[in-house]
Amino acid sequence: MKRILKYFLCFVLINLSITSCNDNYVSSIPDYPVYLELNLTTTYPIFRNSFNKSLTFLKPITIMDRIGYGGILVYTGFDGEYYAFDMSCPYEHKSTIRVYPNELGQVVCEGCGTVFDIGYGVGNPSSRKRLNLPDTIPLAKEVLKRYKTNLSGDILYITR
Repeated sequence: MKRILKYFLCFVLINLSITSCNDNYVSSIPDYPVYLELNLTTTYPIFRNSFNKSLTFLKPITIMDRIGYGGILVYTGFDGEYYAFDMSCPYEHKSTIRVYPNELGQVVCEGCGTVFDIGYGVGNPSSRKRLNLPDTIPLAKEVLKRYKTNLSGDILYITR
């Protein structure tokens, strides 16, 4: 019996260590292609070395661009890092119901009113903005879908 328990615990620990190394998380937002190249010198100079600024992309700029499921929100956090999120609310699950940034390091869903904190790039749901909605509509429990950002020289790359 002890031997079986040891094998079981070993299996669980190995399984946990393998799955914890995986950078991907399961999101209710479908996986759509994501690719943006933002030139921070010529096209978006005010976005370079900024804090608490955002750009939204609801349509591709070039033929190469891919903007995910509901559009892409690119944000410079309070820590000066670049972050990118899908603009679809994970509670609403629709590409046409989006989150929009405010000046407080947050985004607010135009549908359910959930407020997500993005100031440090996490995208956690934190509260609900009153939008004349009944209290029976629950607050989103899932984080915003996040995309990878990579600054290479003056070009900020956003990918999935």
